[in-house]
Amino acid sequence: MNTFMPKAADIQRKWYVVDAEGQVLGRVASQVANILRGKNKPIYTPHVDTGDYVIVVNADKVILTGKKLDQKIYYHHSGYAGGIKATPYRKLLAEKPEFAVRHAIIGMLPKGPLGRQMAKKLKVYAGPDHEHAAQKPEKYELI
Repeated sequence: MNTFMPKAADIQRKWYVVDAEGQVLGRVASQVANILRGKNKPIYTPHVDTGDYVIVVNADKVILTGKKLDQKIYYHHSGYAGGIKATPYRKLLAEKPEFAVRHAIIGMLPKGPLGRQMAKKLKVYAGPDHEHAAQKPEKYELI
């Protein structure tokens, strides 16, 4: 018996809309990452991108539990000596909620070319409106 390997023609990509309003950031990120990887499909293969497209709406209404709003810090570095910048998540969610949600989801994807290919199928919007109505996305209920 041969092992099934999905080809590009075997992969059927769907579009899903995930409403993040009132949801915990980490739980939303892990479930969306599973959809992007294709782990919700029977043809899942770790080294092949079998995932679907995901549209995350209401990213500005996502919540963090505990004291994470003030204690969790996003760091980035300019590349110069002493160029580290620190931003608390309270400020990050107020100014760039799409970035905060995208950053959490992409951190749960594989690193390298495969993960970057999966990340291209992620669309994040701060409000309830998105511009992908032509793709006829289905509503995805988070667990």
